[in-house]
Amino acid sequence: MDADRVLRGSLRAAVVALRQRDIAAVDLVGAGIERHAQLDVQLGAYRSFDATSAIEQARVADMILDEAASHPKVVLPPLCGIPVSVKDIYGTAGFPTYAGSTRQLPADPWSHDAWLVKRVREAGAVIMGKTHTVEFAYGGVGINPHWGTPWNPWDSDTARIPGGSSCGAGVSLWERSAMVALGTDTGGSIRIPAAFTGVVGHKTTIGRWPTEGVVQLSSTFDTVGALTRSVEDSIWFFASADPNSGDPADVLERLEVSSLDEIKIGIPECALWGACQANIREVLEGALAEIAEAGAELNRFVATILDDAVDLYMSSGIGKSEVFAFLQDRLPGAIELLHPTVGNRLADPLSLGETRYKDSLASQQHLAGLAETAFGDSDVIVLPANLITPPPIDGLADDLQAYGEVNYATLRPTCPINLLELCAVSVPVGLDPFGMPVGLQVVGRNGQDDVLLRVALAIERTLGTAEERMGTPPMVR
Repeated sequence: MDADRVLRGSLRAAVVALRQRDIAAVDLVGAGIERHAQLDVQLGAYRSFDATSAIEQARVADMILDEAASHPKVVLPPLCGIPVSVKDIYGTAGFPTYAGSTRQLPADPWSHDAWLVKRVREAGAVIMGKTHTVEFAYGGVGINPHWGTPWNPWDSDTARIPGGSSCGAGVSLWERSAMVALGTDTGGSIRIPAAFTGVVGHKTTIGRWPTEGVVQLSSTFDTVGALTRSVEDSIWFFASADPNSGDPADVLERLEVSSLDEIKIGIPECALWGACQANIREVLEGALAEIAEAGAELNRFVATILDDAVDLYMSSGIGKSEVFAFLQDRLPGAIELLHPTVGNRLADPLSLGETRYKDSLASQQHLAGLAETAFGDSDVIVLPANLITPPPIDGLADDLQAYGEVNYATLRPTCPINLLELCAVSVPVGLDPFGMPVGLQVVGRNGQDDVLLRVALAIERTLGTAEERMGTPPMVR
């Protein structure tokens, strides 16, 4: 079986091909390594990439797969032989951790596997390398002046932002050196790059998965999760990593029986829709019309709590105060080395012991307690995942005002979900007039990741996967 074709296909199909021994893990991973060698100079998705280690891991996977082929009762790990990229904010054995900064972080604890990396290894995945991140994950734009910014593959002429802070994650998926890309999401850092690069990004419910072993941004808002090329892949990965989900094939079979004609989708009227670039809103409304035609019940209602959540997230200083305290305590001297795009935004943080910080936390908890008002009687709600076309990278690192405006625009549609302690997934639904992806953000209640993914899969079954709907990015054709 052709390895490139398997890399382009679904996770489920790749797992089946590997288990039936139609393809060897070393061949699948080797094809990913070849793709990286061909495209890395143009795309720049990775901070570090280890082809030798990847092949060694793939050989181990093949030994496990061969053994299972001879003993049908052996239970195989659900991601055995699947190539995965890891955001350079996760501790990962065998790789240095920089978290986008100029200095390598101490080996203890960040040369050990973070919780999610450990889960992925236990599931049999092959770790390919560590993808670029915004410095200490503090920003939604996706640029890194220290190490270089990944090139958004949808524009081969102009280097546009890939979205952040998991800025190399979505790019690694289109490079096809990875079929799953681990990211983190504090204010949108999985969904923003997913929307901007035309892949799927699932922000898990806060506390669903431990953030242990991840370089902290915000102890209040941090979550871990992944980007994939389809919702189906997202479900397979989620079930593979989640301790309580069971066999991924069973989970996917259970979720994919749903149709849109039994689903209520809320469209909350709030300032986010008005702030959305007109030609992007047109793409989103077109997708929603198709979803309605397929049988979903669409309900529009006022939900200003989302605007309140944006304002509180941006003004409270919770994340800024927590990352500043973390850097001071755990990485002395790091603050002085920050690039101005990050360092200037960390000015005047609140002390974690002062009343204003505690009042901000109390306000956040109060608003999160009212999150149900954003849903009405809907199963999920939908919002834009990106308000703007990804702008060119050129000049953003030097023009701090322009950087700040773009950063606000990237975070604005996603950050209220973190503040309200909800779960969400960005689903690609089309291209804007500039040929850049548009993401529809599907939002679920706290703890209802399964419901969220069920609805997102029904939407994908109606609209098509990213590649079916939008084609392939020009830079990777």
